[in-house]
Amino acid sequence: MSNISDHKILSMKVENLKNLKGLEIDFLGNNVTAILGPNGNGKSTILHALACAYSSLDNGKGEEYKFSDFFLPNTDALWNNSSLTINYSFKDRQQEHVINRSYQKNADRWSPRYVNRHKREIYYIGIDKCVPMIESEKKQSRVNYSTSSVNTSDIENVLTKASYVLNKTYTRYNTHKSSSKEFIGVEVGGLKYSALSMSAGEQKVFHILKTIYEASKYSLILIDELDLLLHDLALQKLIEVIVERANLKKIQVIFTTHRESIVERTDINIRHIYSSTDKTFCLNETKPDAVTRLIGGPIRSVNIFVEDDLSRAIVNHVASKLKLKRHIQVDRFGAALNCFTIASGMFLNDNNLRDYYFVLDGDVYVSDDEKRDEIRKKLVGDDPLMDELQMKTFNSIFQYNLPEKTSPEKFMYLTLLNDSFDEYQLDQDDQEIIYLVRQLPLPSENHGFINDLIEQLGDSREAGLTKIIRLLSKTSAWDNYIKPINDFLLPYTATLLEPTTQVA
Repeated sequence: MSNISDHKILSMKVENLKNLKGLEIDFLGNNVTAILGPNGNGKSTILHALACAYSSLDNGKGEEYKFSDFFLPNTDALWNNSSLTINYSFKDRQQEHVINRSYQKNADRWSPRYVNRHKREIYYIGIDKCVPMIESEKKQSRVNYSTSSVNTSDIENVLTKASYVLNKTYTRYNTHKSSSKEFIGVEVGGLKYSALSMSAGEQKVFHILKTIYEASKYSLILIDELDLLLHDLALQKLIEVIVERANLKKIQVIFTTHRESIVERTDINIRHIYSSTDKTFCLNETKPDAVTRLIGGPIRSVNIFVEDDLSRAIVNHVASKLKLKRHIQVDRFGAALNCFTIASGMFLNDNNLRDYYFVLDGDVYVSDDEKRDEIRKKLVGDDPLMDELQMKTFNSIFQYNLPEKTSPEKFMYLTLLNDSFDEYQLDQDDQEIIYLVRQLPLPSENHGFINDLIEQLGDSREAGLTKIIRLLSKTSAWDNYIKPINDFLLPYTATLLEPTTQVA
């Protein structure tokens, strides 16, 4: 195994495992992946399956898990007919190998046998690591232990990073040995204490940091409920440290969390899991709005899903002009590919769904054929009911009218830069925006132009977007750009507005 390197889990497809059905999830992009989703939808099950995908290294580094460790046969579940496929890669003497390995439970045995699985250094950190050590000890009047200090370079890094994450100055890391076990201790400002006196969150942070700093290159580290018992600032700092170490050592880290504040991070992969009756969906780089709507949440007369807050500001502006603003609910689904997953999932759950619309930016999945292809990947089958669901899903998806091969932000930049405004239409805010646009370069990536412009304006993001969209609506290109959205909203002015407020 000395010539084996650069291990990566690329993706996993679960046909049937516990509450996961038909799930396809990938881990491409960043070295660190966060899996979010409602309780009971299978986040932990994904980690359990991945923990069993490999066998341990011959030199004993890492931990060893078998399917029976997580899927123990019992009166209610024997786990027969469980089936999944994991796609992973590695290099052997610099030659890359990509493997599809199937795992299944038939009768009384999982296959392939544990000894025949690929070897990799892995670690699984479960929620049991959040239990304060004092609560796991048998009640007794006194615990005696010996103490020794640990001074390795990895431990020095652990102390430094723990000080950063927990906002304390840790000066020493100790190991304590009692008659029955070994556990850690630390010193802070002259105060020395062991894991018996640590808070659950503090104990967990040290365990995670020690694992990621002592793990070898190319290891796989799986962490269940990373956010448990940590306040948000500590969680964000901990993720920052994990990402830094994972990138340096090419370690793959996959963790579950309920903390939706992390979805704004760009240094980790975001995967949202949602299970319907028949299928488990995975949404990539999505926003919490979309998942909230899948499991419930605010419902208004018209429900619209968009890619990001820029598109949400545009739809709200169009609705406001039609006097429909109070009748619509606009939520974000994130990456464009999520549009088809969200739409398909909603129509699969309720095939009589009405007044639901999905808006793409118009720069990808532009043609009808591309949209239909993606829908067929989510709604598989050719029976009449599935044909009907595919058609309903397709008919619910719209997009802005963008020039060919032009991103939304590039279109906005060029429109604001080159449009012949009627100067009497412009107020001071409009004039300031036009002046700033002339100072900014042509955007090379999506969101760069809008982000820079809002920063220059010095407004909050919401206020800045409102000002920019209001000015854009005064351009000659606006009506054609938003026409598809205006067209599906316009009929609602007859059904939702009082006669005196209807739009002509």
